[in-house]
Amino acid sequence: VPRNYDPALHPFEVPREYTRALNATKLERVFAKPFLSSLDGHRDGVNCMAKHPKSLSTVLSGACDGEVKIWNLTKRQCIRTIQAHEGFVRGMCARFCGTSFFTVGDDKTVKQWKMESLECGEEEEPIHTILGKTVYTGIDHHWKEAVFATCGHQVDIWDEQRTSPMCSLTWGFDSISSVKFNPIETYLLGSCASDRNIVLYDMRKSTPLKKVILNMRTNTLCWNPMEAFVFTAANEDYNLYTFDMRFLESPVMVHMDHVSAVLDVDYSPTGKEFVSASFDKSVRIFPVGKGRSREVYHTKRMQHVITVKWTSDSKYILCGSDEMNIRLWKANASEKLGVLAPREKAAMNYNQKLKEKFQYHPQIRRIAKHRHLPKSIFCQIKEQRIMREARRRK
Repeated sequence: VPRNYDPALHPFEVPREYTRALNATKLERVFAKPFLSSLDGHRDGVNCMAKHPKSLSTVLSGACDGEVKIWNLTKRQCIRTIQAHEGFVRGMCARFCGTSFFTVGDDKTVKQWKMESLECGEEEEPIHTILGKTVYTGIDHHWKEAVFATCGHQVDIWDEQRTSPMCSLTWGFDSISSVKFNPIETYLLGSCASDRNIVLYDMRKSTPLKKVILNMRTNTLCWNPMEAFVFTAANEDYNLYTFDMRFLESPVMVHMDHVSAVLDVDYSPTGKEFVSASFDKSVRIFPVGKGRSREVYHTKRMQHVITVKWTSDSKYILCGSDEMNIRLWKANASEKLGVLAPREKAAMNYNQKLKEKFQYHPQIRRIAKHRHLPKSIFCQIKEQRIMREARRRK
């Protein structure tokens, strides 16, 4: 269609676009139905989850009664159940090729299991079992090699073929709660300890690299999959801190919105956003460069959210909570699932651009930002605002 771009001929272009942007923003809130389904089957609180590196529809979860379940997300049902440990399953991770996965538990063991389901009449046995001296609290696998790291009393790096660690790294004396390999610079790993510090290690050297001490304990950290030196730490003081590894004196960004301890954090595969799970029974999505969340998910039944994962196709979020459920959410609350016609796609892109163009207009901003919160969270936010103001005044 030929268009005349002379602004004199289109005197009402901006008001017309503003009205369209307002309607698009209102419709986005009308269609915001993020909750998709819950995967129930665990008999105790869900303590940890792991993604399958090759299959989008497979996810693993470990519970507080030592049970591990493998789920098929397309059918939304459990494929396989393993009684893996006595006591809690403290951590789990899949091997980079997706053929097996590792679990650690309170019974001081590291076990390696087959990923595919068993033949008829075959016993459910681990491929390898490593007996340790202390309780392991977390595990993570190298992204390219047959090496994994566990943490507990210290950070141990293991070769899959051997039953004793290749090297043990420690800085200070305390229990380490989580350890994560960097997805880009695969030799780097970070860990958080209960004496309030975050320590970075290089696998090629036998000593730790750097250490940053915060005011309160860090529960876990997650590396940005697109920027090798950026990581985000989930802290007990209700905030998340994004650090640049090269300048650890101060965080690049402090993300505030939760009203209780943040228990888990996971990046989206694009590296532009991350999702955090908190003790305040809600899940929040933060853009990396912003201090406030763009989205908050909660349901009446959902209790303290312990673990959270962003799926590898960047479309969905999984969260595991205290009351034995794993919930599946959309990453964009109002996104339409299924096949889109070309005209629908074009209309959605047009509306998206309109919303971006008018996003700072007071009315549109008010509608886009408005969220209903549970009363407990709402009251706590108000209370904390008063406390912050009082501190600032003082």
